[in-house]
Amino acid sequence: MTDPGEQRVAAAIVLAAGVGSRMKSTTPKVLHELCGRTMLGHVIGALRGVEPAQLVVVTGQGREQVESQLGEIDPLGVAVFQPVQNGTGHAVRIALTALDDMAAAHGAPQVDGIVVIAPGDTPLLSAASVNALAARLGASGAAAALLIARVPDPTGYGRIIRDERGRVTKIVEQADATEAERAVTEVNSSVYAFDAGKLRTALTNLTTDNAQGEEYLPDVVRILVSSGDAIEAVLVDDWHEIAGVNDRVQLAQARALLRDRIVTRHMRDGVTLIDPATTWVDVDVVLEPDCVVLPNTMLLGHTQIATGARVGPNCELRNTVVGAGAVVRDATCDGAQIGPQASVGPYTYLRPGTRLRRGAKAGGFVEMKNADVGEDSKVPHLSYVGDATIGERTNIGAATVFVNYDGVNKHNSVIGDDVRVGSDTMLVAPITVGDGAYTAAGSVIVEDVPPGALAVGRAHQRNVEGWVEKRRPGSSSARAAARATSSAAEAAGAASAAGVASVADAAGVASAAASGADVPAATGSDQNGSPDDSEGDAS
Repeated sequence: MTDPGEQRVAAAIVLAAGVGSRMKSTTPKVLHELCGRTMLGHVIGALRGVEPAQLVVVTGQGREQVESQLGEIDPLGVAVFQPVQNGTGHAVRIALTALDDMAAAHGAPQVDGIVVIAPGDTPLLSAASVNALAARLGASGAAAALLIARVPDPTGYGRIIRDERGRVTKIVEQADATEAERAVTEVNSSVYAFDAGKLRTALTNLTTDNAQGEEYLPDVVRILVSSGDAIEAVLVDDWHEIAGVNDRVQLAQARALLRDRIVTRHMRDGVTLIDPATTWVDVDVVLEPDCVVLPNTMLLGHTQIATGARVGPNCELRNTVVGAGAVVRDATCDGAQIGPQASVGPYTYLRPGTRLRRGAKAGGFVEMKNADVGEDSKVPHLSYVGDATIGERTNIGAATVFVNYDGVNKHNSVIGDDVRVGSDTMLVAPITVGDGAYTAAGSVIVEDVPPGALAVGRAHQRNVEGWVEKRRPGSSSARAAARATSSAAEAAGAASAAGVASVADAAGVASAAASGADVPAATGSDQNGSPDDSEGDAS
């Protein structure tokens, strides 16, 4: 923080009472969001950089919504209502009077020191610029300091008017400016630092003698100059900082500029962003050096990505923690914890409460909610895991569903270490599957499974011979069945002639002979490997 001189910053005032009609929204203008915060949140964050003793937000239309947001993002802030929007000068007078009244109620004197003021619709304003402004006022002993900018198109801004010695004499609003004054490109940002006593006196002399018929805060500058007080001006490094947002187009432009500022900072801090133009990172996201973010990725809220992790492409992570060396791709994650070396994706949805421990996997088309997956355990594909605890080194077969909801309540499932859940298993909660147990593919498990047991919960298969040819005569299936029956009959004849043990073996002999392949001496080996080597398809 820049030292604002010998004077302390007594108060910061945010002007947030404007109607914002050009937004065409039921949401107050200052509550529209960009990069993880409302405009109001961004401005308050910049003002808090000078550590004001008090922070006041002046509200108007949408008062309840703005006050609610203030309570969430800055509980120490005070909301002051401006019942009639009679100009920015009127709003500041109401705020300063409220601060003085609060001080009097505690037996304290009126506000004294530096008062910093900013509009609530300048989300690109930086704490560094506010610090520089307060520091200039504190060091100079002037009555006021203005944050100013030189812009390529000054239309709509108040112009900074100087005398022949370069001293600021007044601010002229666009509607009140002469042609010569409108040609000035040095403009007012509407961000000020005032000496509280000087401000209090000048506010009593404001009039509504202007094009808008309102009490203009910029007129305070003219009043101070006429009283012989000095005015300082601080030129902002990047004029975009002062850009106000009045409609959805300007909101989108500000959002893109803020995104560029954020991703540039992360890249300079050692983060690899493959395509910054398609990467959106909220202001409160933490990216450690040497993590990699691929294109079309949104990192939102309080997401954290550790060193060596790789996220993207095509990911949306909100309030999610990704551990060192983890890989996340083509995934949506909300409130999840992804441990070191874990793997997520593609096309995976991790909902709040999901935790993947070290080396765990949530594969393609997997959805998890309130699930704790142990180290080196895998849910490779096509499964739903909800309200479950899974131990270490366990494999959940494809198309497994943790049936956690009975229509009224949610229930938990506990799966032990080194368990093999067969493909297409329904685990009906509440249920516990012990360490080392197996479930057969296609089972519906409704009872606890002891450690080391094989659970089989499926109906006995019954084959109705000839059903297709009888019930679907003339169909392609019937014709295929007839051909197969004929081939089987031919194979049986060949078996009889060759003395082969079974019709099935004879069919294999016939097929191999027809293809010219070698005929194995024996069959029956597991072609897919042991369950320990599988991706969860076998059991």
